[in-house]
Amino acid sequence: MDGDLERGRLKVEWARSHMPVLEGVRRRFEAERPFRGLTISAVLHVEAKTCVLALALQAGGADVRLAAGNPLSTDDDAVAAVREGGVETHAKKGESVAEYRAGIATLLAADPDLIIDDGCDLVASVHTERGTRGKILGSTEETTTGVIRLRALERSGSLLFPAINVNDASMKHLFDNRYGTGQSTIDGILSATNLLLAGKVCVVAGYGWCGKGVAARLSGLGADVVVTEIDPVRALEARLDGFRVRPMLDAAREADLIVTVTGSTGVVREEHFRVLKDGCLLANSGHFDVEVSKRELEGLAVSHRTARPNVEEYRFADGRRAYLLGEGRLINLAAGQGHPVEIMDLSFALQALSAEHLAKHGRTMSLKVHAVPAEIDRGVAVAALGPLGVALDEPTAEQLKYADSWKGGT
Repeated sequence: MDGDLERGRLKVEWARSHMPVLEGVRRRFEAERPFRGLTISAVLHVEAKTCVLALALQAGGADVRLAAGNPLSTDDDAVAAVREGGVETHAKKGESVAEYRAGIATLLAADPDLIIDDGCDLVASVHTERGTRGKILGSTEETTTGVIRLRALERSGSLLFPAINVNDASMKHLFDNRYGTGQSTIDGILSATNLLLAGKVCVVAGYGWCGKGVAARLSGLGADVVVTEIDPVRALEARLDGFRVRPMLDAAREADLIVTVTGSTGVVREEHFRVLKDGCLLANSGHFDVEVSKRELEGLAVSHRTARPNVEEYRFADGRRAYLLGEGRLINLAAGQGHPVEIMDLSFALQALSAEHLAKHGRTMSLKVHAVPAEIDRGVAVAALGPLGVALDEPTAEQLKYADSWKGGT
């Protein structure tokens, strides 16, 4: 389905007007043209905020190509607007898996100099389909799931080019993963169901930064939050943050809602479906649609129907019903509007500046997963403070001297 161009323009304009950090980067890029002559292939969730990033990279001289990071996460209106701006885009809302893969293949065929990835699908394609680095200077990665895949390539010694782990930068995971995923996940669940969360037992699978954000916002809405974990440190964090911590098999028996945010596979599976409370909602905010096992859910169900947009009802032989939201894909984008604009301003500024770093230094960087350079991370933080009216104290000469003495071990 084609998007509405005028609506798309307004959406992109609205996003840009609330992304002051990236706008500052775009103005500098326009003057300095750090990507002149380079092709950037980006597999991302193609919506208005992403279009602001793509146009900023284009302002820096890049030939930018976009493809969807998820079959349900595209905003067709925004696609119309960014295409008008000259960015070749292969994405549409509700595309088939075949179309999704074809978009990624097209971006690989463009022979990019730089890759911006969300889930590592394009980088994985380079390694499995082409097997050589070619002229690729490096890649950046936005998600926990993608970083897991990159680290597996690094451990096996098969990573073909340097990759920058944007996900674990302070200005990404502390804000995007926690505040962004927290708010947007609730937005997607409420948009899909129109149900009250207050008083419901809501289970959050995974207590990383995304899980922390989801749990905090569910609690703020009056939900009784239960956390499931496999990591003892995170389990202790969740308990001391005031949440009950239980195994999924126990939690599923009382859950009104289960939200998975682990980046892993088969987190909610057949053994859990067999004990689910009648009417339980199942939502996922991990990158891929593998955390809730759809194959096993479909295998156990005796009937299946669409209860409302983005809500699939599965009925079991004993009459219990389970409701899968957004096909088990990212609920914050499948049924919601994605992360808040101001949050993506921070993440996409990191992406743009990390891509610039690779453009300048990629050929001399080691073939491993690199952290975002500290000066970029801190620079984004400093740039974000001004629009919020935040000013910092300056350390006194005595405080600086005291800190220096400790560095010297005296």
